[in-house]
Amino acid sequence: MSQTPSLDQERIGLTRPVRLSPIERLTSRHVIVIGGGLAGCEVTLQLADRGVQVTLYEMKPHKRTPAQHSDSLAELVCSNSFRSDDPCNAIGLLKREMRTLGSRVMEAADQCAVPAGSALAVDRDLFSEALTARIQEHPKVTLKHEVIERLPSELELKERGIDAVVVCTGPLTDTSLASDIARFAGAESLYFYDAIAPIIDADSINWDIVWRQSRYDKGDADYANIPLDKDQYYAFIEALTSGDKVTPKAFEEARYFEGCLPIEVMAERGPETLAHGPMKPVGLTPPSGIKPYAIAQLRMENREATAWNMVGFQTRLTYPEQRRIFKSLPGLEEAEFLRMGSIHRNTYLHAPSLLSDQLASVSQPTLYFAGQITGVEGYVESTACGQLVALHLLAHLQGSSLLTPPDTTALGAMYRHLRHEGIYSAYTPSNLNWSFFAPMSRAHRREKKHEKRARMAERAELALSTWWGEVAGLLS
Repeated sequence: MSQTPSLDQERIGLTRPVRLSPIERLTSRHVIVIGGGLAGCEVTLQLADRGVQVTLYEMKPHKRTPAQHSDSLAELVCSNSFRSDDPCNAIGLLKREMRTLGSRVMEAADQCAVPAGSALAVDRDLFSEALTARIQEHPKVTLKHEVIERLPSELELKERGIDAVVVCTGPLTDTSLASDIARFAGAESLYFYDAIAPIIDADSINWDIVWRQSRYDKGDADYANIPLDKDQYYAFIEALTSGDKVTPKAFEEARYFEGCLPIEVMAERGPETLAHGPMKPVGLTPPSGIKPYAIAQLRMENREATAWNMVGFQTRLTYPEQRRIFKSLPGLEEAEFLRMGSIHRNTYLHAPSLLSDQLASVSQPTLYFAGQITGVEGYVESTACGQLVALHLLAHLQGSSLLTPPDTTALGAMYRHLRHEGIYSAYTPSNLNWSFFAPMSRAHRREKKHEKRARMAERAELALSTWWGEVAGLLS
């Protein structure tokens, strides 16, 4: 039997991120970044820390999307979780690679982390405040709160002495700018619906019923668990499927992202769907010792554990129905909702046809796109896309081009998705997963899943070490 490969970080030299000092010839360069979300903050700081003058445009507080509540940069509008930190998980491996390359957003996330078992979750307010302060105080960054309604032309950029523009307006791009991007692209923007989960005040939870435990006791007891017997579970399913829901506008077709389906949509696929999905009872044991039929989980939302996010409960139920149905869960009878679940439209480009290998517009090379508007999905992937675009742009500003990250790495696998290299039949937004990576050799394909994933993670780290050594030399 083959053994699980070890991840020898010391041997492959990935314990400390490579730091690049500012490049003298970049100090006269000027780049505009539109959008102050995760990708926009990553691009801005990557460029500014290397001497590029950056003007960052953020439309808040003058205007907000329906999902935004704060005026700060890098607002986490959905969950506070950056998902798994395990390098044998595709997202955990991507985060490790981002740290190695010196991701500024990942630095802030690590500094603002809250207990979440084997996952990385953050105190969303501290996280946003940290990145906002860093950008506001950076000598090479000018932050402007303005609504950008159209893309600047190459002639306008040249007249203003701007070298490039990076659009990082995310999946909730303002209507006017989204329309201009659609006009520029020559086709209507594609879209799907995304939903976010409610957040509950800890003091309103009945802790005599709800208990704290991480699944399979991995890490500390960072999750809270709500037990349901069979009758309670089926009553809950009936309430979900029959509850009043927010409906799309007449001219919009509801196309949901499979990785973030509204809970009632999952329930409509069959009464047992949730019991084998986000409400599965495996790996958890109530203090009573009585095995529940299903379990609803809450995840710590902040360091003080005063707020809890309903895991997997993203929803399109109306606000009154959310209160009625979710308060029917054992232990949530007196629940006070700090934020209700909601639904919003996500806009994205068909990156394979509209963007070049450098993730710039094929028709306007000085116009780059980064983050979820390109078709990546998730906080981590959006940030990683911004990091990769920043490296492409830095190479361009020096008159060279960036080597493509190997498709055996997490960054390369994400890039492979953006280029749509035969992974799915149609290009759609997606979280990073192992199917995006170059396959293992036939000799290893029959290994157990964990063994194969560990081997793929080791292969990725070795490939990244070689690639980053070459790239760091090019950019330094």
